[in-house]
Amino acid sequence: MSNKLIDLVNITKSFDGETVLDDLNLYIRENEFLTLLGPSGCGKTTTLRIIGGFEKPDKGQVVFDGKDITSLPPNKRQLNTVFQKYALFTHMTIAENIAFGLKLKKKSKAYIDDKIKYALKLVNLEGYGNRMPDSLSGGQQQRIAIARAIVNEPRVLLLDEPLGALDLKLRQDMQYELIRLKNELGITFIYVTHDQEEALTMSDTIVVMNQGYIQQIGTPEDIYNEPQNAFVADFIGDSNILDGLMLEDRLVQILGTKFPCVDEGFGHNKPVDVVIRPEDIDLLPPEQGTIQGVVTHLIFKGVHYEMEVSANGYEWLVHSTDLFPVGTKVGIHVDPFDIQIMNKPESEDEEAVKVGEE
Repeated sequence: MSNKLIDLVNITKSFDGETVLDDLNLYIRENEFLTLLGPSGCGKTTTLRIIGGFEKPDKGQVVFDGKDITSLPPNKRQLNTVFQKYALFTHMTIAENIAFGLKLKKKSKAYIDDKIKYALKLVNLEGYGNRMPDSLSGGQQQRIAIARAIVNEPRVLLLDEPLGALDLKLRQDMQYELIRLKNELGITFIYVTHDQEEALTMSDTIVVMNQGYIQQIGTPEDIYNEPQNAFVADFIGDSNILDGLMLEDRLVQILGTKFPCVDEGFGHNKPVDVVIRPEDIDLLPPEQGTIQGVVTHLIFKGVHYEMEVSANGYEWLVHSTDLFPVGTKVGIHVDPFDIQIMNKPESEDEEAVKVGEE
């Protein structure tokens, strides 16, 4: 990846005495698709609005391409924002909507017409220039909002939950569209969502946030396979999160039973959090498992069966392509590599820990 384009340095922001961002540090590289992911109220939209210039931090700096732009108004920044509410001008045609920013910049008619054609083609809506916004579907309106932002040739496109109002099929189509656009345009995308699937599908880098702190920064694979704490594990995908006791290197006790694992350096007899993904659990004949249990629930999910297995007083969530009917006695086996060990937070406050940058 190329160099830093945006650097957020020690950003703190409060509203009505409530701290929303607490000494946040984050950098974004040129031509990166970076997603800010987290539950509502975690500070992700505030972070986006600070980058866009719609909010000013109480403390800290926004550096863009080496220059401090903390006090620069939005229209002076080399970026454009697409909001969840598309905010198309209803009294203007699609072409006029797209041309709006260019007219403000006093561009020539020939230049503007050229750009409108290019933008409509890019979002697969050629020939829609003379239509009015209310004759378009939600997905089409969203694409026009993106086209309107793109024609201004921003170096960065900020997207605030832009697919939130669309139905599932359209959302998935738009995810592919956005990836294609980013690759064709070669601009940096900063994307805000609370939808983990969206983040995993589209991003080069995911920043997981909670309570104004960054919990983890990494590729979608890192975040899913190597969550750094129970919050990240729980927020991204389904997980079994259990209390464990790290007996020694590579051996953990879960629900009174010893499981080999690959983690080291946690010490002896140390309480830990253990994360096991439901797809990493193998169900075997009872005598072949590390622990034994009974299938208590079963749902068919299309690609796999989702089961709950009651074993040693815990309801294990299991995803498998093999069917084990309710009432079946099974053994649970987990490969050592698929057991993730994490330090337990020592306090409530530490649960929203700050983690270092990559």
